[in-house]
Amino acid sequence: MKVAVFKDRVKLNVFAGNGGNGLSTFRREKHVPRGGPDGGDGGRGAHVYLRASSDEDSLLSLYFRPHQKAEHGGRGGKQRCHGKNGADLYLLVPCGTVVRDFETEEYIGEVVEDGDELMIAQGGKGGLGNIHFVTSTHQAPREFTEGVPGEVLFRCYVATDGALRKP
Repeated sequence: MKVAVFKDRVKLNVFAGNGGNGLSTFRREKHVPRGGPDGGDGGRGAHVYLRASSDEDSLLSLYFRPHQKAEHGGRGGKQRCHGKNGADLYLLVPCGTVVRDFETEEYIGEVVEDGDELMIAQGGKGGLGNIHFVTSTHQAPREFTEGVPGEVLFRCYVATDGALRKP
């Protein structure tokens, strides 16, 4: 006989994606003597969202996977190619779910209606390639910037309406 399991409180560790690094490259073609810089920008790291769904009735799927990691942004490429943006991570939760910081009990947000979304961790911005550092006196820059790390939300406390106390 199977027993139905219902979870209405979950502790999560959420990691947003890091931004990709910019690239420092130079244009090299056969009939172009002094090509110049052409490094591309890094991609944006993925955000982490909670999405309310009327099809969900429990936080059981998050209970068994408490560590959620979003995708990182891709590195910039040659010929001014932009790096790939990370695919945003959507966690499905029941309608009426409240999010709080576990340590301080600080209210972060809630999703009430079907389809509501709440960003709980923001992804990092991608770095700039060397094409952005060109000036009239500095025509061959080797500078680039690294991507920004994404937000990390340790011990986030997610609960449905009737379970607002700590587990």
